[in-house]
Amino acid sequence: MNIGLKEELNARYSALAESSCCLSCGGAIDHAKPLIGEVCVDLGSGRGADVFRMADAVGPTGHVYGIDTAEGMLNRARTQAAALGVENATFVQSELESLKLPDRGVDLVLSNCTINHARDKAKVWSEVFRILKPGGRFVVSDIYATEEVPERYRDDPKAVAECWAGAVERHTTFEMLEATGFHKIELLEESEPYDKGEIVVASFTVTGRRPGGC
Repeated sequence: MNIGLKEELNARYSALAESSCCLSCGGAIDHAKPLIGEVCVDLGSGRGADVFRMADAVGPTGHVYGIDTAEGMLNRARTQAAALGVENATFVQSELESLKLPDRGVDLVLSNCTINHARDKAKVWSEVFRILKPGGRFVVSDIYATEEVPERYRDDPKAVAECWAGAVERHTTFEMLEATGFHKIELLEESEPYDKGEIVVASFTVTGRRPGGC
């Protein structure tokens, strides 16, 4: 991630950490269905709401990792975890393109309106594949652009941080998933197109699995 984008993301989301503004764009958490004892990861965990829901679902024998780059969000999430007495969740500051997690250790990767921020989305999906156990699954909600985003917006850190200029077309995401090696890829939900920033986007939720397992 380039320095300008990292600074814009940290500034925007640290400022939003104390707000109640909704930062999601789909129902990934409602489709995820984490199970008792599972290890789960939330990419772009923000204030920690989805992490806490998964932590409750997996119980004391499971664990959830919240991944974020914004210090303000991580601080808010850790404070909230302590207040709620959540002991089976850990919040980690990490880039999406180089996750600070071991290989093949995760049952479920969740993400909501986060991967669009990454410049190298193929590398993010490669990292998701790497950390998943054989047979592990992802459930991701994000936005896609109905047409290719002009380069002048893609190269604007502020526009990317505002959660629109980093969007790619829907077919591009599915091509990346297939190229990475995922199977059982499925579109779970999709919105009607809507204006965002200077482009038209739609929200969608997709799932898939790393081959292997039972």
